[in-house]
Amino acid sequence: MAIKYLKSLDLAGKRAFVRVDFNVPYDKSMAITDDTRITATLPTIRHCIENGARTILVSHLGRPDGKAVPSMSLAPVAERLSALLGIKVMFVDKPIGQGASEMLAGLKNGEVALLENIRFYPEEEKNDREFGKKLAELADVYINDAFAAAHRGHASNEAITHFIAECAAGFLLENEIEYFKKAMVNPAKPTTAIIGGVKISTKIAALKNILDKVDNLIIGGGMAYTFLKAKGYDVGRSILEADHVSTAKTIIELAEKNRVNLLLPVDIVVAPDLDSADKKKLARFDSMPADMEGVDIGPETIRLYEGVIRGSKTVVWNGPLGAFENPAFAAGTNAVAGIVAESGCLSVIGGGDSVSAINQSGYADKMSYISTGGGAFLELLEGKTLPAIKALDR
Repeated sequence: MAIKYLKSLDLAGKRAFVRVDFNVPYDKSMAITDDTRITATLPTIRHCIENGARTILVSHLGRPDGKAVPSMSLAPVAERLSALLGIKVMFVDKPIGQGASEMLAGLKNGEVALLENIRFYPEEEKNDREFGKKLAELADVYINDAFAAAHRGHASNEAITHFIAECAAGFLLENEIEYFKKAMVNPAKPTTAIIGGVKISTKIAALKNILDKVDNLIIGGGMAYTFLKAKGYDVGRSILEADHVSTAKTIIELAEKNRVNLLLPVDIVVAPDLDSADKKKLARFDSMPADMEGVDIGPETIRLYEGVIRGSKTVVWNGPLGAFENPAFAAGTNAVAGIVAESGCLSVIGGGDSVSAINQSGYADKMSYISTGGGAFLELLEGKTLPAIKALDR
């Protein structure tokens, strides 16, 4: 069994049903404020156009709960996509039914259509087989290029594949699969994982799963304080998941058992709260002020992490190392981003807040790969098989 990739498909004259992720943000006037997710799929769409396919794009946007919500229409996306491609993209406002079939029947080789928000139909999120079959009737080949939605088994990325003989991963999904393999399945050693973010509770499964795959585990962000508490230190008013202190102890013990070098902050930038940057100061991990909270890692910690990163051949990073949204508390995340970027290692950055943090650092273009999926990337770290990727494995 294996996953086919886009380049292996003969697309000439065929109806190519392409699942993309155009879940982009709108402002109040429904103007797109960030088109990153659209531009990320352009290589796949252009390949379909250049190879003579009749390309039919499908995506979701937001959470309309199975109802047609005008403010979540993909019509603005069709306009932006038309501008980016330099061709008119047909917008199909009712993807299912005779009207859609008639509109799409007029699609010529090299032309593109975008269906309305597929989550306007309740059958989509229910992964309804009959709905998947109706979608399949619109296509000759199926291409999935929506990694960010790959951890959800829905009709447009799972059920549909049971009714189309030829299915493949688009260029974006191919990159996600291959870079994850390079980073976590068969990595160049030594391998270092940098795991940050606010809560340990959202990363427990990932932490446990990677402990037999990495040589070093760097912990940062809000979750570091639960680990410090597990080691018997007071953490002041820092974020603390008291009900997961025992979990942190277990992970520390597992790291020791697997001979994984687990690193925690040794100095910490503290402040009364996230709005008091003018009152921030540096504290040791074992003497944090009772009336302050940790907001970033300090310079000694940065140097500690640097030594490990520069000695690594592979780095996987998921989650920021401090409250980076406030530039006053972003120094640690920015510094470590620079170290990773300049280290020469294979660097794979997880989605979600990790992407925002790396973009803000100014080092995004120097990373080997930045994932487009937050939840999907985390589930891969947890060792899970993603439904939409499994559906392509045949």
